[in-house]
Amino acid sequence: MSKGAKYVKIIEWSEEDGCFIGSCPELFYGGCHGDNEREVFDNLCQIVEETIILYHQDNKIFPPPLSGREFINTLQKAA
Repeated sequence: MSKGAKYVKIIEWSEEDGCFIGSCPELFYGGCHGDNEREVFDNLCQIVEETIILYHQDNKIFPPPLSGREFINTLQKAA
């Protein structure tokens, strides 16, 4: 499993933009967009992996991945 597989990936439809928007809340928001949901997801996965490489190169500390209940609890706190 790649390191990027541990991070949450969200694909949502944007009425305002008229397209799908892909983001990874732990690493970035609004990372990619497009008309095809699957293509946006594939692109998002690639961007996550590239972001992880940049984190390594810049010696940045990785944000902890959110998953399962932890992710849901975080969303509920934001609402």
